[in-house]
Parts: sequence; structure tokens; C-alpha cells
Amino acid sequence: MGASPWKDQPLVEEGPNVAANYIEWKDAVEFCKKLTEKEGVEYRLPTESEWEYACRAGTTTAFSFGDDRDQIGEYAWFKGNAYAEGEQYAHTVGQKLPNAWALYDMHGNVWEWCHDWFGPYPRDTDQVTDPKGPKKGRVRVWRGGGFSDPADLMRSANRLSYNQHGYRPIYITGFRVVRMLTQ
Repeated sequence: MGASPWKDQPLVEEGPNVAANYIEWKDAVEFCKKLTEKEGVEYRLPTESEWEYACRAGTTTAFSFGDDRDQIGEYAWFKGNAYAEGEQYAHTVGQKLPNAWALYDMHGNVWEWCHDWFGPYPRDTDQVTDPKGPKKGRVRVWRGGGFSDPADLMRSANRLSYNQHGYRPIYITGFRVVRMLTQ
């Protein structure tokens, strides 16, 4: 992309496999567009429901690995094993255990932008499959938790939002991409 938004910022560890941070939503979307052009296959940010589905990996528990939050350190970089230990930066990806679908770092390390605007969930969630966020809004969705957050914020269902317009990106924002299947 020719940019390194984390350069000269606090709370950064640089390296070829370190999760990128200080990423703005619009820059994550632009990355997906350029990757799509380069490879000829569509890439995009996941919707919030896609993100949670991937994180859960078929589970219905608080975390992809079960309900025991004391195991979070095996699966995530979070406050207890990173920030509070003086490792106040995003870490190299893939160092912790993956979920059941072999997806790494779904819990912790950096919060990941989703495509959706932040809004309330539909009231009758039992009747909803793959819900979409509101058509417009003020803030975008973050999922996953970050290296400076407590274990409770790493839950598969936890969600936060951030106004991507007019605010500086912060040290715990990154993203992951979805590659669309081709026929």
C-alpha cells in the first residue's frame, strides 16, 4: 500500500508477520480493493455476522475454545499476557492456538474492523440468519479484542464500535479480509 500508519507511533512492534495496527476503516477497505484488482478475486472486510461465525467455529460458547476464560492466554494476546507484562504492542500472528477452523488470532491481538455500521441486533435473533448491519450510521464495528484488553472483551460475541471519520486510528485497530469464492 506504500503506507505504514504505525510508523513512529507508540505501542508498536514492527515485523513482517506482526499484526498491522493503527489502521483506519477506510484504509482497510482500500487495501481490499487493491488486493481485488491485483489478484482478480474479490476481497472485502467481513460483515459482523461473518466475523462472529468464523470466530465461533461452530461453537455456542463464550469463546471459540469453550467457556473457561482462564484458557484465554493459550488463544489470545490480551492484557494479562501482553500489556500487563510489558509487551504493549500487537504481536506476531499465529503464535497462539487457532480455533477449530484453524483461524488464528480471532480473540485478542488487535481489534478487527468489520464492514458493517454499528447498530442494535434484530430483536428476534432466533429468526435471523446472517443479519446485516444498518444501511447507514456514525460508527463501524470492531470485533475480537486487543492486546491491552481484559479477557472478558475477548468473547466471541463481544462487539465495540469506533467512529472512523475524523478520529485518529488507534493502536489496537487492525483488520482481516474475506476472500470471495469464485465459481
